[in-house]
Parts: sequence; structure tokens; C-alpha cells
Amino acid sequence: MKNFLTKLPSLFLTVLMSFILSGCSSTGVQLSESSPWEVIQFDDQSNALDIDFINEENGFLVGSNRLIMETKDGGQTWDRKSLDISSEENFRLLDIDFKGQEGWLIGQPSLVMHTIDAGKNWTRLSLGNKLPGQPFLITTVDHNIAELATTAGAIYKTADGGESWDAKVVDASGSGGVRDLRRTANGNYVSVSSLGNFFSTLDSDSDTWIAHQRASSKRVQSIGFNPSGNLWMLSRGAEIRFNEDNNNLENWTKPIIPILNGYNYLDMGWDPEGNIWAGGGNGTLIVSRDKGKTWNSDPVASKLPTNFIKIIFPKNDTFALSKGFILGERGYILKWNG
Repeated sequence: MKNFLTKLPSLFLTVLMSFILSGCSSTGVQLSESSPWEVIQFDDQSNALDIDFINEENGFLVGSNRLIMETKDGGQTWDRKSLDISSEENFRLLDIDFKGQEGWLIGQPSLVMHTIDAGKNWTRLSLGNKLPGQPFLITTVDHNIAELATTAGAIYKTADGGESWDAKVVDASGSGGVRDLRRTANGNYVSVSSLGNFFSTLDSDSDTWIAHQRASSKRVQSIGFNPSGNLWMLSRGAEIRFNEDNNNLENWTKPIIPILNGYNYLDMGWDPEGNIWAGGGNGTLIVSRDKGKTWNSDPVASKLPTNFIKIIFPKNDTFALSKGFILGERGYILKWNG
């Protein structure tokens, strides 16, 4: 009897964990036999934060510590570039976006730059002192037209190459400040609040953020759109969820937990073949080839001492592009050779 009583706490814990996990879909993860990813390591230990391409061969990468690099061979090799900004200013270059020869890049604190000659020359633009939040996302819409989103959930639009900016969102408080923010090609936005306790959506024809409850008690890590325009959600506890109906953003799939290794997933992306990739801490990179039902771990990524923070498969409506990159910390990126 005494031995039985001493085992009760562990027995209770086992039953409790079984009950909790019964509401999840835990698929288990096998190591893939091969990988479509090639490792590129820069001597510079700065973190790469974004990549975009002008054409099939020419593209730019930006990151922390004023990092800006250019490729002219499709991303196989990269050369360090410099911007015409004071050496005393140490910017974190967050986002870069091109449409043809015209492009925009943003950084923190409060940096916006514009090019009309494929990045040969950049013009720094003034944002004034009243911008709510810091620049977070920039989109090249058309010639001289761009949209700028900030960490406060404010969105501004310029139609004159950045000479003036008009507020597109009347009240940005509905976004709750942002830890993650994405935009579709047709101008819809989704954001995660700074604390991860809810997410918000903004339709292209609206000037008001709509707040939505998160799918569970777990705080949201990041959120985005799949190729069909439906939402996916990554939550703490390494949980993956999908929404299959944009008209019902309270209806999410059960949490998928492919692997529990103590690290959260930080981003997700769909490659040109339709496979789903999710990346996170400590070399975690998994792929599903059956719409999230089963998952495999990537053998190349798992050996790298880095956190994968962004998955990018660039889209461009002016030329055919089948490229992919996963941005890691400490000078590591992966190039897709699918």
C-alpha cells in the first residue's frame, strides 16, 4: 500500500499528460534521407532578416548591423554592399521589397530607403517625428507607390516616391502592437499582438483592424497566409494550426505537435512543390509533404548551430522564380535546390 501511494503523483501526471495530448495531433518525426537545402555561411555573423529578388539572378539580402548583400547568380554567392548612411548609425535592416527596378528597404530605428535603379543607388527618406512605432514591413505596390507598416500596427501609403505618406489605418490600436505582421499581394494584412495574446486582420478595403482570439491558451508566436490565402498559426509549445475558412477565423484545426524538443517554431513556408516547411530553434527544420499530416526532419539543417527565423520562397509576377531561402542566425542561411 505504501509503495502504491508513493506512485500516485507520477501516475496522476501520466494520466494528465495523456488527457492533454489526446486533444492534439502529434505525428512524430522521422529524419529525411536527403535534403533540398544547401548551407551558405557568411563570415559576417550578423543575422540575415530578409531577401528579395529583382530578376532570376539579381537579389538583395538585409539584416542586423547594417547588413546588406547582393547576389548576381541567383543566390549562390553574395557580396557585401554599403549604404550611404552615417557610420555612427547602426541600423537593423528588417525588410526589402522590389518590383522591377524599383525597391524599398526599411530598418530600425526609423529608416526608409528607396531605389529606382535596382539597388545601385539608394535615397534615404524622412519619416518625421510623429510616426507611431518603428518600421516593420514595406511593400512595393507600383511605380512610386509603397505601403509601410509599423510595430504599432499603423499603415501608411505613399504615391509620390516617399515625399509624402498618408495614413491608411485610422486607429492602429486594434493591432495591439505587433510581434509579427504579414501582407498578401492583394493588400490584406494579419498581425500578432506584441504579447502574442491575440491576432488581428485588416482587409485591403478597410481602415480598421479586427481583433480575434487566439486558438488556445498558448501565446501566438507567428501567423501568416498559405498560397491559397488561408491562415496558419504557430503557438508556443511547438504547436501548428491551420484555418481552412477565411470567413470563420475562430475555427482552427487541432494543434499539430510534430516534435517536442523544447524549441518553438518561428516561421512557416510553402515551397513551389507544395511542401510545408516549419523552422525554429536549435536547427529545427521539418517538412510535410501531405498537407501537415506527417512530418520529417531535415538532415542538413539539424546539424547547424543556429535558429531558423524566417522562411522565404520569393514570389514575383513579372518573371518565373523558383527559389527558396531559410534565414538563420550567426551568419547561416539555407538555399533551396529543390
